[in-house]
Amino acid sequence: MFTLKKLAASTAIAALSAIMLAPAAQAQAPTGGAADYGTQVAQDTPARVVNIDATTTYVNVEDGETVKFNVNGKSFTWHFDTYPDAFSVKLSRFAPSGIDGKGVTVYIDGNPLYLG
Repeated sequence: MFTLKKLAASTAIAALSAIMLAPAAQAQAPTGGAADYGTQVAQDTPARVVNIDATTTYVNVEDGETVKFNVNGKSFTWHFDTYPDAFSVKLSRFAPSGIDGKGVTVYIDGNPLYLG
């Protein structure tokens, strides 16, 4: 009987651990959404300015960098905060609606400060 109680308690602890760890594992998995690449920040946030026109096909940024994108007279500011395996993304994936970033790829370089 004592062994059966230990087995039941161990099983309950293992099940609880799996439940508690599942959301953390899910939160780390990239979904391809804008949040996987960082966050939009206020327009007045200090940032490097990148002008995008019809001839622009790519932009290079660094993880942890804040960039103000000027696209056809409209602009938005983005702070890059990516997963380690996010090396490139289409600008249209995270640009706000109304800003046409089609055809522009953003290449994200790892930041040595984040490599630990």
